[in-house]
Amino acid sequence: MSCDFRKTLVICRTNLDRNTHKSDHASGGSASCIAKKHNLILIVDNTFLTSYLFRRLSFGADIVTYSLTKCMSGHSDVVMGALELLPAMGIVPSPFDCYQVNRGLKTLALRMEQHKNNALVIAKYLEIHPKVEKVLHPVLPSHPKHDLFKRQTSGHSGTFSFYLKGGLSGAKNFLNAVKLFTLAKSLGGYDSLIELPSVMTHASVPSEQRAVLGITDSLV
Repeated sequence: MSCDFRKTLVICRTNLDRNTHKSDHASGGSASCIAKKHNLILIVDNTFLTSYLFRRLSFGADIVTYSLTKCMSGHSDVVMGALELLPAMGIVPSPFDCYQVNRGLKTLALRMEQHKNNALVIAKYLEIHPKVEKVLHPVLPSHPKHDLFKRQTSGHSGTFSFYLKGGLSGAKNFLNAVKLFTLAKSLGGYDSLIELPSVMTHASVPSEQRAVLGITDSLV
């Protein structure tokens, strides 16, 4: 029996990682309501907020996934994810990897609270900095979906973005000058990381498409 999953699945995130757009999971026009109306299965990636900050199943998701590598583990020392479809298929993680993830889960609440508190302090500082054009952090009232965020979650993670003035050269100068952040593409660990998506994670995406997504050369 064949099945066309393009017609039966909807996959979304609780937030997009580069410019922190929020998916609506609560209102009558939410992702879950639309999925149920059209008899679709809704899968939500809740990696960034985790179940500590957002209980997505309570908002009508059928399946919730996480990257256990990120916030759930929290120590930047394991690569793992899980989505069980059939009990006899898939790769079995090593006992040591399972131990590491289980260890990280014991401090999830403490780490997520510190992530969100630290990020908000920095976001508020950048919002009034003369060399910053715009800050995108959903806890800030200036975020276009601030009210939606407040209805759905109990806080935001440590990930946010902002636009610098000065274009690509200004952004590169900024990244070269930071002292406490490591230039890397990940999240959820004990290190403070920073990246320039236009030349790192999204370098292969055509510039026209990046512009539509808001991923400009000055987005950090």
